[in-house]
Amino acid sequence: MDKINFLKEKANLLRQDIIEMLSIAGSGHPGGSLSSADILACLYFDVLRHNPKNPKWEDRDRFVLSKGHACPLLYSVLARCGYFPLEELKTLRKINSRLQGHPDSQKTPGVEISTGSLGQGISAAEGMALAGKIDKKSYRVYVLIGDGEIEEGEVWESAMSAGYYKLNNLCAILDYNGLQIDGPIKKVMNPEPIKEKWSSFGWHTIEINGHSISQILNAFKEAEQTKDKPTIIIAHTIKGKGVSFMENVVEFHGKAPTKQEAKTALNELKEEKKEWKN
Repeated sequence: MDKINFLKEKANLLRQDIIEMLSIAGSGHPGGSLSSADILACLYFDVLRHNPKNPKWEDRDRFVLSKGHACPLLYSVLARCGYFPLEELKTLRKINSRLQGHPDSQKTPGVEISTGSLGQGISAAEGMALAGKIDKKSYRVYVLIGDGEIEEGEVWESAMSAGYYKLNNLCAILDYNGLQIDGPIKKVMNPEPIKEKWSSFGWHTIEINGHSISQILNAFKEAEQTKDKPTIIIAHTIKGKGVSFMENVVEFHGKAPTKQEAKTALNELKEEKKEWKN
């Protein structure tokens, strides 16, 4: 199997995990988890230097999920990389589970920092990148942010200072699916022009189709080669990607599928896998 199909398969499995675990939990956030699956598949299975057997390896690359509500996706990719057993995904949001409704770095192996308060994750990622520069470390820091999240002022404070310090070891990925919990982002608080704003803060900007494996991989390579600037990859995605009745439906931002909906969704994802493998 070539790399593109390998990563497509991983993304498909992540989406299946998301549907299954949210259905069992009866709550959670499918929309933005599904939209980012291709991005995290590329990161964890091709780009990141990390070691599941040694989650605190000093020279590891760091990943921060700033949009912490999309943690079902993060838990899935961590489990499939071997940070903890796949069976544990079924404990999502249960009392005493390590897999809570937002990531907890004190409990869950592979989680760099607890997130959920929007805007704070990118600030923490910037701090990690700055520390890497001060300590003369070679690791890179990646942070996934939401398009609704960039309505937070703290995001732009981080953007300003990261550009000022020329943190070329920092790469942000914007999951630009166009929907947040209250509706279309352009109707809630229009953040456009996004590319021009990040450029004005001293960032290298790349726009891609966030579901194209080749474009995602090329963007990460370009970010790594960029000198004297942090990079933001503006990834145009579809909320609820991979499940027809969830795609571009704002209600599935934070609504778990029912048992029947989960069954339908899983059938669709398994059929999709057959189509691109043929």
